[in-house]
Amino acid sequence: MEHLLDLDLSPLWSPVGLLLFGLCVGSFINVVVHRLPMMMARRWWSDTAWQLEGGEGLQALLPDGAEPEMLRQQRQQLALDLHERLQALPALNLNHPRSHCPACGHVLRWTENIPVLSWLFLRARCSACGAPISLRYPLVELATGLLFVAAGLRWGFEPVALLWGAWAAMLLAMSLIDWDTTLLPDSMTLPLLWGGLLAALLGWTVPVTQALWGALVGFGGLWAVVWLFERATGKQAMGGGDLKLLAALGAWLGPAALLPVVFLASLLGAVVGLVMKARGSLREGRFVPFGPFLAGAGLVVAWVGAERVLAGVGL
Repeated sequence: MEHLLDLDLSPLWSPVGLLLFGLCVGSFINVVVHRLPMMMARRWWSDTAWQLEGGEGLQALLPDGAEPEMLRQQRQQLALDLHERLQALPALNLNHPRSHCPACGHVLRWTENIPVLSWLFLRARCSACGAPISLRYPLVELATGLLFVAAGLRWGFEPVALLWGAWAAMLLAMSLIDWDTTLLPDSMTLPLLWGGLLAALLGWTVPVTQALWGALVGFGGLWAVVWLFERATGKQAMGGGDLKLLAALGAWLGPAALLPVVFLASLLGAVVGLVMKARGSLREGRFVPFGPFLAGAGLVVAWVGAERVLAGVGL
């Protein structure tokens, strides 16, 4: 035990250490972005199956409160089919199964799972079936590594750089999930929020009072804007995940950072939305997820500073 306490961990937060650590974190982010939405979908369908099986609350939707026998049988059969399909699926979590080719199921050897380098050595193709491997995988790994290095440049090459690097990696993962699915999972936004409050309490980020006000203003302020917009237009402005994400950003950066974050995110979102509209690439519903722009704006404000961002846009 004494020998463990004597270990010199400083190489971990050196520039090279942060880069290598970030590359490994980026590899895990690829797993999270790919699997977490599927895990969420399985959980939702499982909840749906249990609701259909029990029929709780269904009577309130029926004119006389009585469920016809045919409807009851169809409901229970659908619940049974859903349960059977879900149980037939292979187990899935962030640890199991091992990383494999989605085309042929080939389980990756450790030499095929080295961040960035394996993609280059394999020439972007599965070694077993030759299926192409998306460029996104090494780009995410490289981006995460660079975010950790940037955290060291911004906050110093010391342990706190690991904290801010992990924060940036969480934002990257949530941005990718939101862009792919238009969902911001509670299992990521809420831990980021509580992590920000805990980091402030331990004296690692902003003062704890600023973290609390940042979380409250971030959620409540944006909620008020969304509520007014929806009352005025009758249209949904954004999902609850965006509110929780802004609250988390407020907990990490403080309330003074919220205005430049929202302004910059809105500006970036508008520009990207117009470009996508001109190219005809807007998805169904003609909207762009707001989470990636909130996360990106949060990163810019954290690295550059709220005052410089406001000065840069003339506010």
